[in-house]
Amino acid sequence: MTFRTQASITWLLCACCFASIASMRACDTLLPAIGAEFAASTGEAARTVYTFAIAYGVFQLCFGPLGDRYGKLRIIALCALACVIGNGLAFLAAGLDQLVLARILSGACAAGIFPLAMAWIGDNVPYETRQTVLARLVGASVTGVLAGQWLSGLIAQWSDWRHTFLALAAAFLGAGGLLLKAALDGSRQRHAAAPALPARQALREILASPTARSILTVTSIEGALAFGALAFIPSALQRHHDVSLSMAGGIAACYGIGGFVYARLAARLLRSLGEPGLALLGGLMLCAGFVSLAYAPTLALTPLACALAGFGFYGLHNTLQTQATQMAPAARGMAMSLFACVLFLGQSVGVMAAAWVADHGRDTWVFALAGAGLLALSLEVARRTRARQQHA
Repeated sequence: MTFRTQASITWLLCACCFASIASMRACDTLLPAIGAEFAASTGEAARTVYTFAIAYGVFQLCFGPLGDRYGKLRIIALCALACVIGNGLAFLAAGLDQLVLARILSGACAAGIFPLAMAWIGDNVPYETRQTVLARLVGASVTGVLAGQWLSGLIAQWSDWRHTFLALAAAFLGAGGLLLKAALDGSRQRHAAAPALPARQALREILASPTARSILTVTSIEGALAFGALAFIPSALQRHHDVSLSMAGGIAACYGIGGFVYARLAARLLRSLGEPGLALLGGLMLCAGFVSLAYAPTLALTPLACALAGFGFYGLHNTLQTQATQMAPAARGMAMSLFACVLFLGQSVGVMAAAWVADHGRDTWVFALAGAGLLALSLEVARRTRARQQHA
């Protein structure tokens, strides 16, 4: 595969990942409009958010083996094209139940995009430059979060909330169609050196590996701490600084801006610090950001605190992503789907645990505990990475 071809496919993968993450976050801002359309409360309209998330998490493990067996690019492209149907049905929904079913379909199909994109990069990009390429997917996902939350609000304000799903369908159609064309061209694919393992055998081998178990365990804890705290940023800003919900959401979005800055600087940082140093830097910035959010004396400091936390999270997580691509070279689709699954499960547990802490103590504890825990986690990741490199 030529460099130009690899770069073209990478950008198409970024486009598919952008659309999938934008689709995940598209209803966040639309809940009042959806509720008004269907005479439902905001809580009832929120079914469009959490049913998508449940489907996205449940179906993670389904697409990994399919990608290993039939080709990762082909499965990603078909998932993207299936999302066209899901978003088209959302555009046409005549009732809230129909919209929820359309969102479930979209979430189930979107689940196959990001993990298999990471797996394809693992198959086709040398390890030395893999983290830099994976950082482009990080940038695409962060941009998708911002677009899903911000542009959907603009579309709803100036047109109709349904047009958000029409725009998403168009994005999936363009990216998925071009990627399918590339996937069907056999000369554009480079298969992994090792043959794909049967799904059950692959899962057993991954879980039998101490290195894989370590990465998966750390990733689940990372998801619990980081996303458990992230979920409470807007409410904490409202409670402690008396800001509007829209301003609180805008400040929280600086978390994504920090991630976008990281994606732009990833190659330079990796050359300067190496994997252990980048993981440690991520933990330090996560700790600084979350502890600052817990005890920020003025509102002016909170956007910077969110940006620091976002930069740090993606620095640490991108390191774990890169290491996860080596967990099972003969079954990277399964490995990356499992990686995404434990991250999702960690998020769910983290939000529930953070809610309990906030209800039984103070929400500042959520951020302080997350910052300290993530710093300790990054120290362990840096130590293990350094030890593995010395023994390589």
